[in-house]
Amino acid sequence: MLSASMFGYSDKASAAPVLKSSSETAILVDGDTGKVLYQKKAEQVLPPASMSKMMTEYLVNEAIKKGKIKWDQKTAISTYAHKISQNRSLSNVPLRSDYKYSVKELYEAMAIYSANGASIALAELVGGSEEKFVKMMNDKAKEMGIKDARFVNCTGLNNNDLQGFDSVGSKTDENKMSAKSVGILAYKLINDYPEVLDIASIPTKWFRPNTDDKILMKNWNWMLPELVYGYKGVDGLKTGTTDSAGYAFTATAKRDGTRLISVLMKSDSYKGRFDETKKLLSYGFENYSKETLLPKGYELKNKKTLPVIQGKDKEVGIKTKEPVTMLVKNGEKENYKPVLVIDKKHLDKDGKLKAPLKKGEAIGHIELKYTGKEKDQGYLLNDGSGKGQASVVTTKAVEKANWFVLSMRSTGHFFGGVWDSAMDTVKGWF
Repeated sequence: MLSASMFGYSDKASAAPVLKSSSETAILVDGDTGKVLYQKKAEQVLPPASMSKMMTEYLVNEAIKKGKIKWDQKTAISTYAHKISQNRSLSNVPLRSDYKYSVKELYEAMAIYSANGASIALAELVGGSEEKFVKMMNDKAKEMGIKDARFVNCTGLNNNDLQGFDSVGSKTDENKMSAKSVGILAYKLINDYPEVLDIASIPTKWFRPNTDDKILMKNWNWMLPELVYGYKGVDGLKTGTTDSAGYAFTATAKRDGTRLISVLMKSDSYKGRFDETKKLLSYGFENYSKETLLPKGYELKNKKTLPVIQGKDKEVGIKTKEPVTMLVKNGEKENYKPVLVIDKKHLDKDGKLKAPLKKGEAIGHIELKYTGKEKDQGYLLNDGSGKGQASVVTTKAVEKANWFVLSMRSTGHFFGGVWDSAMDTVKGWF
């Protein structure tokens, strides 16, 4: 008889499944919003190995988008990239020093086969040198909100494997990141450049076919549906292995409109990282559902309108600009409550909404606060990066009142106050 414990879940029939991962660190997130579904020591910093190449992929795609390089552009191979590429104990396609390769060829070798020499060639093309490219990697990490990453090379290798060409850090240095930071990198990569999955999902491809240099590149991501540990919906993303990193893997899969991203670091074996990833992804797909928690045009029951100061109208209607759809654990939908947050720029010093306001102007947002018993895991980025919430807009324009109207209101308030005071005095006579 099969039991839940066989799959790493709790065996209690009355309790929701509890995921247990044997990897040193792990994280599972909603690929659309960055909402964290599960984490284990996710902020512990470890070597990411070749998962580092996701940052190299990001910067190559960014350079193409900005027009700095092109997919069909040819580039020569430096002595450094050539020598590293000849080391077949590392993941590589041997590169020729007398041949120029296209950016697309090198990128495919890096993304499919984790080719280290190809990664170096791309880094040198984009950055001018690996040292300058590494600075770009660290700068981009900070821009993404990643605080614990430290890159010393573009490949994820230990500097000791770079045959004396290392330029950043010590001779035995290695890139460092947490599983959460790797998750942010993967999230940014596939959301900013979703086309990367077109290449990441290729199971096998010939490098330089119809030449003497041809090599069959078999994707190291053996969870692609066509490969050894095929899993439905997997279309990326990057494995990583070094002596100090152990076996690491960032996976992404999409089923029925739901995309998940999982990261695990320091798994105990080559196969183990795929088994653990299957456990993570299955947990997400089986226990979470995409729910629309707020529809477009939603109005808060007790705040359909807000008072406005210094306006021709004294109040304005508000509603959500877009719906809020997010992954919710089965049975937890009712535990999310809407909370209105007004942007400070629309408030006066006393915290009141001020005119003028345009029709459809975004004045804040409604965020969903979890009120259930389980611990809310939050988002990859603490502010949610605008995910899991809806913009709040005005239903009409409110022009700023002129000085005469404002002064009359002020006078009215004054005499109203005098009248109220007089009436209180009269009441005191009887």
